[in-house]
Amino acid sequence: MYCVNCGSPLTAGVSYCNRCGTGLREKSESNKTVPITAFLTAITVLGICGLGIMLGGSLVLRREAGLPVELVGFFMFFTFIIVALIEFLLVRNLSKLTGSTETSIRQFTPVQPPPLELRAPSTAGFGEPIGSVTDNTTRTLEYARRDN
Repeated sequence: MYCVNCGSPLTAGVSYCNRCGTGLREKSESNKTVPITAFLTAITVLGICGLGIMLGGSLVLRREAGLPVELVGFFMFFTFIIVALIEFLLVRNLSKLTGSTETSIRQFTPVQPPPLELRAPSTAGFGEPIGSVTDNTTRTLEYARRDN
């Protein structure tokens, strides 16, 4: 088995990758239901509160403020668009959360080397080997005696 993140080989039974530290254990079912419950609660509360703001706000604007019907209608339309957009985004995120079936442990397939005809030619047998950097400097530096 290989790490999903870095591709290094894994030992059986480890809970994280020794090279990059990626967690490899699957989360328990109870941990997966907490975000789903939170999304469903947010969708419900936002829908009810948005409907209350839209209807209650239009009544207050019409009766108390004495605004024309066209302006109250614009307020209701604008409120509806905002609430509907937020509801749509919450439902989309919820579907991403519930629709994901990938697990944290997946089989990693190592990259295969290219065929021989695509590889660069080997230069191992050409020319002389390069000498050490210190070879050159230690041969040319000799002790110079100073006469005073």
